Amino acid sequence: MIRARRIWATAIAVLTVAGVSPAVAHGRPQPPDVTPVTAANDQDGLPPGWRITNADGEHALEWRSSRPVPTGDARVEFHADGKLVGVPEPEKDGRTFRLPLDNARTADLADLQVLAAGRRLDQEADDARDRRSPSAAKPPAELPAGSVDPGKPGTYRTLTGEYALDPVRLPGFSAPVEMRGVVVAPKGAKGKRPVALFLHGRHATCYVPGSNDVNIDWPCAKGAKPIPSHRGYLRDQELLASQGYVTVSISANGINGQDGNAEDGGAQARSSLVRNHLARWADWAAKPSTAPAAVRKTPKADLSRVLLVGHSRGGEGVNRAAMDSLYPPPPAQDGYRGAVRWHIRGTVLIGPTIFGQNPVPDVPSLTILPGCDGDVSDLQGQVYADGTRGVSRGKALHSAVYMVGANHNYFNSEWTPGQAQAPADDDFWHDPEQPDPVCSPGTATRLTADQQHRAGATYIAAAARLFVAGDDRVRELLDGSGRRAPSADPARVLTHAVGANRGAGFLPDGSVKVTGGRLCSAIDPDPRTACLDAAAGGSSPHFAHWAPERETGRRAVALRWTAPGSAVKVRPEKPLSVKGAKNLALRVFVPPNSTGKQLDVSVTDAAGKRANLGRVQVDGLPGSDRTASYWAREVRVPLTAATRAGLDLRHIASLELTPRTGSGQAWLMDAWAWSPGTPAVRESSLARLDIGRLKVKEGDSGVRTYQVPVRVSGKGSGTVRMYVLDPATGKAKDQLVTVRPGGSSIDVKVQVKGNKRYAWDVSHDVLVKAVRGTVVGSHAGGVIAENDDPMPEITVKPVADKVTEGLPLKWQISLSAPADVELTKTLRIVPVPGSPELSTKDVDRQWLLDMLGEVPDGEVPLSRLEYAYLWAGVPAGRTSAEVPVPTVRDQVAEPTEYVGLRATDDEGKPEGPVLTGTVLDAP
Repeated sequence: MIRARRIWATAIAVLTVAGVSPAVAHGRPQPPDVTPVTAANDQDGLPPGWRITNADGEHALEWRSSRPVPTGDARVEFHADGKLVGVPEPEKDGRTFRLPLDNARTADLADLQVLAAGRRLDQEADDARDRRSPSAAKPPAELPAGSVDPGKPGTYRTLTGEYALDPVRLPGFSAPVEMRGVVVAPKGAKGKRPVALFLHGRHATCYVPGSNDVNIDWPCAKGAKPIPSHRGYLRDQELLASQGYVTVSISANGINGQDGNAEDGGAQARSSLVRNHLARWADWAAKPSTAPAAVRKTPKADLSRVLLVGHSRGGEGVNRAAMDSLYPPPPAQDGYRGAVRWHIRGTVLIGPTIFGQNPVPDVPSLTILPGCDGDVSDLQGQVYADGTRGVSRGKALHSAVYMVGANHNYFNSEWTPGQAQAPADDDFWHDPEQPDPVCSPGTATRLTADQQHRAGATYIAAAARLFVAGDDRVRELLDGSGRRAPSADPARVLTHAVGANRGAGFLPDGSVKVTGGRLCSAIDPDPRTACLDAAAGGSSPHFAHWAPERETGRRAVALRWTAPGSAVKVRPEKPLSVKGAKNLALRVFVPPNSTGKQLDVSVTDAAGKRANLGRVQVDGLPGSDRTASYWAREVRVPLTAATRAGLDLRHIASLELTPRTGSGQAWLMDAWAWSPGTPAVRESSLARLDIGRLKVKEGDSGVRTYQVPVRVSGKGSGTVRMYVLDPATGKAKDQLVTVRPGGSSIDVKVQVKGNKRYAWDVSHDVLVKAVRGTVVGSHAGGVIAENDDPMPEITVKPVADKVTEGLPLKWQISLSAPADVELTKTLRIVPVPGSPELSTKDVDRQWLLDMLGEVPDGEVPLSRLEYAYLWAGVPAGRTSAEVPVPTVRDQVAEPTEYVGLRATDDEGKPEGPVLTGTVLDAP
């Protein structure tokens, strides 16, 4: 996670007695240096399910879900007012998530939300549902069959075995990580055989047989068993093995159980694990007698032809393994130190995460985007294609495969209900009262578990056949040519691609001028600039959020028209050459569930000659407000009309799109000169950049200057975009920076001012993304100034603990010394034994509303309320604050009533004596 410590000058206002009425809190003069405690967030306090906790002096923002949150691959994040607050730590109950306040990135807690890959977790489905979702969705039309079908089993019978080696220790993890793999190989195959290695994603690690108990501990406790996630791809392995591949699927439970605090989500650890296994296979290929029995029975492995297959966080892990195999990582963070004795020919990434948005440009990839993914629901894996544009030579094919109706889990049989040994579920949560028109079970577009797994296996085999075996006939299934693999039926699978034999391109990310339309930004809080309106219903994989609230240079062209004929022209800074290309390939998308949007495509050369290349039709994907269905379809027009018209194809100056339907919207991602074929890929010598993180003590006085650690390795020079985040607001400033090995072009200095007052840690964060000629390993780092001052002692004493009804009871929260942050105490309302208790009828109604969000029916003793707690805080720079409990005067004769307050720790355990408040009946 980005460990951005912040001084929460405004955020800790929510640590007050949750919901003191402003009229009561401010109605009377206050003594010097005593601040009345007031409610935050427009007097509404924290939303239901949220609270501030204090354990052992560490304050944390905590959210508790009304139902268990399954362990998944998408990171759970706290957001406020559209900005990332931080990545919380999950508790063992599967419902509670806690973010230490010194791990927070913004001081503003307005509009708190819990998101995982853009999906709201703290909002019930009926509240979150966009009512514009269609009543029923139709699957796309079936595409023509391709010339080959890679999903057909091969001629080899298969054999299966498993090996378990001594565990390995990986940097940053206290417990060793298992070295276990299940092997499926062709029986009787001659010669050396290519290798396919599978890596599963982040899932629960342990289960108790005969129960629904699962957790993400490591190692598993007594009585619990490891969940065999690595055995979930046996059908995929068997298909590849029948076609002549030696396959191994490796276990990564030891990483899943320890990556919660890993800044990169465990990507480097997973890469280290993959490369440790590949190194063992290289050893066994050189000395077969040293191999485990399961490996000795297989044909000899050809480590010069390796395909890596990763699911979810496993996808990000194999992407990093491909990077690390070409461009070695910093030794201090790497868990593999040996030589690279293998060649990775391609990767398959299934519903992957990409927290660093750092794909490897020169290793071919196929990314499966499940249309009903309920885990990595923003389909951020699209960046494995989009993020490679212009970074290197562009000869590696990067295919995006959108699988309509597929969820996240069913690609792994050990994550599939009815097939798994441990408890499993459908990650796309289904509300029977409000079924999703696309993804609820039984809809025309939703796949069954077996249909989905079969389709996944088919496209894994397609990648193997193209990337490893070099069969160009398979390319048409992967590159947007509009062909299908019949073995994947009835799944509707759509593809587009970048790279391979695509030449010059019209790229909105570069220096372009747009007329008649809008050059929009993928990530921008300003709706006038953003490509997709927040109220659009649904989302776009092309615009998946990264880390900063605003990204520079990640753009598209937005078209909106109300009548046919309103042309949009895209003019690059310099004319492009499309000489020798067969077609112009465009990636365009229209709103989900829309059909028949037609566009005329024209080009103009530098001399002003214009040619209409033809008309394309673009249909939207089946979609709802819960799906990421704003996804580009690839359409092509031949360049023959430009040749006939005598255009100078070496100097095409502009591209023009003219709508031919009545009204609508469309977005152009890019357009390329396209030719058939799959060129040989030659990896470039690129510079690699890794950002480090330095921790320093703030000191007692003076100002010290520190530099953010940056490592540039590899060869050549390149360009990255660097974002420097403000430690107080979380807002980022960015700039393009040229880097070269041994250079000092990234020079970010941080000043740390020392003092003797307690505060949170403060982090100065830097983020980096590759632009050209580079790869980025560790994309986030910075300098953390750690607080080194003791926390003041907090005490509570009465100010007015015996009052007549109508007056407020008051206690004072005091600090032994002022602090630079707000400090809090949790007070639990408890009964006073043997005495009448203050009830909901005896206190101010608005105070109850602010504290609870609602007033219970009837008269309820305060100690019996569901949330019978007061969160009291002393603002920064102060030494005390008052905690009032406002009482009301009534006309009912009552006995003297009492209320007890008792300080508690974060676990609810009592601290100190009960403080008693007494309310006398008014005369």
